Amino acid sequence: MPDETPHEDGPEAAPGKGRAAPGRTVPAPTPPADNDAAPAPATGADTDTDPGADNEPGADNEPGADTEPGADSGTGADTDETPEPDADPDEGAVAPSGALDPEEIDEPVGERDPATGTPVTLPAEAGEQLTPASDSLDPDAPDPAHDVEQRRREAGVDHRFPFGRPGQPLGRAHPFVFGFTAALGVITAWMLVQAASNAKSVIVMIVVAMFLAVGLNPAVERLRRFGLPRGAAVATVFLVLIMFFAGFVASLVQPVSEQVTELRKNIPEYVEQLQDNKTLADWDKRYGLLERAEKTVNSDDFQGQLTDIATGIGKVAVNGVFQTITILILTLYFMSSLPQIKTFFYKLAPRSRRARVALLGDEILDRIGGYVAGQFTIAFIAGTTSYIFLSIVGVKYALALALIVAVTDLIPLIGATIGALVVCLVAFLTADLTDLIICAVFYLLYQQVENYVVYPRVMKRTVDVQPAVTVVAALIGGTLLGVVGALLAIPTAAAISLLIREVVMPRQETM
Repeated sequence: MPDETPHEDGPEAAPGKGRAAPGRTVPAPTPPADNDAAPAPATGADTDTDPGADNEPGADNEPGADTEPGADSGTGADTDETPEPDADPDEGAVAPSGALDPEEIDEPVGERDPATGTPVTLPAEAGEQLTPASDSLDPDAPDPAHDVEQRRREAGVDHRFPFGRPGQPLGRAHPFVFGFTAALGVITAWMLVQAASNAKSVIVMIVVAMFLAVGLNPAVERLRRFGLPRGAAVATVFLVLIMFFAGFVASLVQPVSEQVTELRKNIPEYVEQLQDNKTLADWDKRYGLLERAEKTVNSDDFQGQLTDIATGIGKVAVNGVFQTITILILTLYFMSSLPQIKTFFYKLAPRSRRARVALLGDEILDRIGGYVAGQFTIAFIAGTTSYIFLSIVGVKYALALALIVAVTDLIPLIGATIGALVVCLVAFLTADLTDLIICAVFYLLYQQVENYVVYPRVMKRTVDVQPAVTVVAALIGGTLLGVVGALLAIPTAAAISLLIREVVMPRQETM
C-alpha cells in the first residue's frame, strides 16, 4: 500500500537538530516482528552523509515500504528524524530498535550575569582562567589585600565588570532594608503629626464650619419644602445667622461702653473710698501697701507688662474676629455644596456597599442636624429664662446678659456655669451683695435642672442618645479638645452608637 502521507523531497534534518517538516507524518517505531524482515544494523554508509538519499526514485514511494511490519526504507532516513512536536520533550529519541536513546545532559552553566541572568564565560588573561569569587578559595592563595592579581581573580574582573562582579541584591528581609523602611515610615508619620499640629487652628475652623453647615442643613431642607430653591434657602438661613451674631454684638456694645465710661469717671471716688477704709488704712500702716503699689505702678517693668497685656488682648480680639469671619464664610460654602460633598464621600465606598453606606451617612448627618437644633433649643430656653429672671430682679442690661447666657449655653454642660458667672459679676458691680446672692442661687438651681432634666431629654429626642452617654461624652470631649471637643462629643457619640447598633451587633449575631 503506498504511503498516502504527502511530503516534500529534500534533505532531512540531522538527528536531534530541528523539527520534522510540516505536513509530514513520521510513523511510530514498532518492535521487531518474528519474521525474516528484521532490520539490519546500520552500516557505515549512513544516509546523513548522502544528501541525495531521499531523492532516489521510489526510495520512499515503494509500495509497502512504510506499512510492512518491521521494515523501513533501509537507508535509515525515517529512523533518524526527530520526534513529533507534541512528544514529551523529557523523553529521549527513539532508536530504530524501539529503545530510547540516552538522555543528553546539558553542560553545567557557570557564572551568570546578575543583570540579565545569562551565562557568562570569564576570559583568560595572561594564560590563566579567572576564578569566580563564589568558588572555593585556595587556603594557600595570596591575600587580595596585597596581591593585585589575586584581587582581580577573586573579584571576577572582566571586560564587563572592570571592578569586580556585583553581589546579590539586598532582599526585603535584609535588616538594613527593613530598618531603612521602618525609619522612613516613622519620619513620615512624625512629619504628618507636625503638619497637623501646625495647622491645628485651620483644622479646627474647618471642622466647626462643617459642623455648623450640617447642623443648619435641616433648616435649609425645610425651606426647600416650601418651594424655595437651594440657593435661596441657604441665603435665608445664612442671613438669619448673620443677624443673630450682629444683634449679639450690638447688644454688648452699649453696656460695655457705658461701663467703661462710668468706671473712668468713678476712679477718683473709688480711690477715696479705699483711702477712707479703716481696714485698708490699718494694713497700709503695717505693711505700706499704698507705697508699694505706687512704686509698682511707676516702675518700668509694670508699664511694659501692662503694654504686653494690652497687646495680647488686642491680638486675641483680632484673631477671634478673623476666625469668626472665616468660619462663617466656610459655613456658607459648605452649606451650598453639601449635597456634592456627601456624594463625593459616598462614592469612596465600594459599589456593592454604597447604598448602605449612604443610608447610614444620611442618618448620621440627620442626627448631627438634630443635635444642633437641640442645642439652639436649650440655648433659647436658657436665654429666655435668664431675661425673665433678670428683669424681675432689676439687674441692669438684662437683654445683653440674657444673650450672653444663651451663647455660652451652646457649650454642653459647662456653658450655663460660664454665663452664670458673668451675670453674677455684673450684678455685683452694678447692684449690691443681695442681688449677687440671688443670682448665684438661681443659676445654681437652673444649671442642675438643665444638666439632668432638660439637656438629656432634648438630646434623647433629637440625637437618640442615652442621657448617661450624653453626659459622659461631653465630659470626655471637653477634656480632650476643650470647647470644640465638648461641641463635637455628643454627635460623635450618636454616630458611634448608630454604627455599633447597625453594623457591629448584626455581625456578632452571625458569628
